[in-house]
Amino acid sequence: MQVKNRVVIISGGASGLGEACSSLFVESGAKVGIFDINEEKGQALARSFGASALFCATDVGDEHSVHAAVGATAKVFGAVHVAVSCAGVINAAKVCSKEGPFPMGLFNKVVHINLMGTMHMIRSAVQEMMKNEPDENGERGVIVNCASAAAFFGQVGQAAYSASKAGVVGMTLPIAREIGDYGMRIVTIAPGLFETPMSAGLPESIKRGIAEQIPFPRRLGRPVEFAMTVRHIVENPYLNGTTIMLDGAMRPPAR
Repeated sequence: MQVKNRVVIISGGASGLGEACSSLFVESGAKVGIFDINEEKGQALARSFGASALFCATDVGDEHSVHAAVGATAKVFGAVHVAVSCAGVINAAKVCSKEGPFPMGLFNKVVHINLMGTMHMIRSAVQEMMKNEPDENGERGVIVNCASAAAFFGQVGQAAYSASKAGVVGMTLPIAREIGDYGMRIVTIAPGLFETPMSAGLPESIKRGIAEQIPFPRRLGRPVEFAMTVRHIVENPYLNGTTIMLDGAMRPPAR
């Protein structure tokens, strides 16, 4: 699917990987619906893009909030062709620690936002994409999810995060098999550690140590590299139902 003149919705679109996607798609000639819980930053980013962007205050954990944002974007720009799910949280806790067993409220929150939030985006986007006329390749829409390398190589304390992201990976193929009948594709990206607000709190010494474990290039990922991968997925019609590791061949140790 060509990016120019298409309508792209991006959850978590006002920061980190999502912000990089918002910027790259606007630069590529698309219209962008920026979905984010941070209204101040989201509004400012949308204003900087002018008529090419719309901000929708969105809580991906709330299906009604997501559905309303998708509908608002379609109303303003006329359609939805691409949906990118970048919104997510990460919290660390051990199954058993000095404070007691794993707090299930924390586990539920991570799974609800990362996994359920992704599904909220998918179901609302597919419903809207069904209204699109197929393009010359018979394509109506493309969905791109953000999982994590932790879905495959989770470390100690990442049980909730890894479970939520493994769920995103696990539902990719069955959804691809279903929505293929509608002329739609779905692909998941599993990024390693990137220079985002989520990793900003890590001490520089730890980030350097992580970078040294990456075969090449020996550095953290850049958000634009994630965005470039998303754009390639949209433009490459034979990418479907799979998960792409985007981590410089890094394989994290247990701790």
